[in-house]
Amino acid sequence: MRSRSARLGWPVELHEGSVGLRPLHARDLRVWSEVRQRSESWLRPWEATPPPPADPYTMSFRQMVRLHAAQGRADESLPWAVTYNGRLAGQLNVSNIIWGSARMGTVGYWLDVDLAGRGIMPTAVAMAVDYCFFVCGLHRLEVNIRPENRASLRVVEKLGFREEGLRPKLLHIDGEWRDHRSFALTSEDVPEGLLRRWRSSRLAP
Repeated sequence: MRSRSARLGWPVELHEGSVGLRPLHARDLRVWSEVRQRSESWLRPWEATPPPPADPYTMSFRQMVRLHAAQGRADESLPWAVTYNGRLAGQLNVSNIIWGSARMGTVGYWLDVDLAGRGIMPTAVAMAVDYCFFVCGLHRLEVNIRPENRASLRVVEKLGFREEGLRPKLLHIDGEWRDHRSFALTSEDVPEGLLRRWRSSRLAP
C-alpha cells in the first residue's frame, strides 16, 4: 500500500469534467516529450533558466519524477500533471510551501500549446486552490507571471486573483533576471470555493 504524506495527502488525484490533476509517472515520458517539443518555442520565454555560472548537470525525466514524488511525500509541494480527456496536457506545481504561521505556497503551470484557450488551466488551478485551502489548510497562494505572458495572465484574470504589484528581477527566465507581476488569493477570498466560482462565471451570459 502506498503511503500518503501527512498534510498534503500526496499522492493526490482530482477531476473536474475532462480536466484532471494527478502525479507525473515515469511512463509519461514519451507523451511528455512530445508535448514539450511541440510547445518549446511557446514556453521558452516564460520558463526558469539557471543563472550563471550554469550548472552542467541536467536532470533526467525519471529523476524529475522521483524528485517530485519525494517533495510531495515530504509535504513540500503538490507536483501535478495536468490531463485533458485522460491525456497528459501540461503540469501544475504548488511549490515553496511554508507551514507554521504562514501556510502559503506558489502556483506555477504550463500547458500544451495545442490546447490553449479551452479553459483547461483555469479549471486545473481552481481545483488545486480548493484542495490547498479546504483540504490541506493552506491560507495563501500566489502566482508570479512575466508582464508579457498574456496567456498566463488570462488564467489569473479569469479566476479573480488579486494583483499585488510588480516584483523586479524576481526570477531568472530565458537567460535574464525578469520582472514579474504578483497575484494572490487567500482562503477568505473564496469562501465558496474557487472552482464553484469559476463554474458560475462560465455559465454567466
